[in-house]
Amino acid sequence: MRDEVDELVEAWARERDDLDLEPVAVFSRITRLSRHLDLARRAAFTAHGIESWEFDVLAALRRAGTPYELSPGRLLRETLVTSGTMTNRVDRLAARGFVERYPDPDDRRGVIVRLTAEGKTAVDGAFTALLEAEKALLTDLPTKEQKKLAALLRTLLAPFA
Repeated sequence: MRDEVDELVEAWARERDDLDLEPVAVFSRITRLSRHLDLARRAAFTAHGIESWEFDVLAALRRAGTPYELSPGRLLRETLVTSGTMTNRVDRLAARGFVERYPDPDDRRGVIVRLTAEGKTAVDGAFTALLEAEKALLTDLPTKEQKKLAALLRTLLAPFA
């Protein structure tokens, strides 16, 4: 089976036969797949009335388990955004009724961000839709191959952890 990346690599090979083009064969496919995944994520989230950035914050709180709360610092680490960005995101999610802020009982100056029932419903629905979309994208890849791919990608990501 051939794809557009094969054509891209062949064109580069004609023009630059002095280069090893294996990285292009791998990363061009990952880049294209990333675009498709981004579209699937957006569609799943839009269907549940949230944006990707909202899902990231709500999902971090949901994964924290009952009572679904984290400090802003922990949310920063979970979502990889800056402090100013997180403040803005929490403000916007609070305005939508998806999260609430509470004083941190262990730090008088701090706050805790807690997922509301509305936020839990939104993130659970969006996550279910996302899983369905991702399963559909993997239909042509047998389970054994999916596990191999996950292991290979884990190896590739390890230096960035």
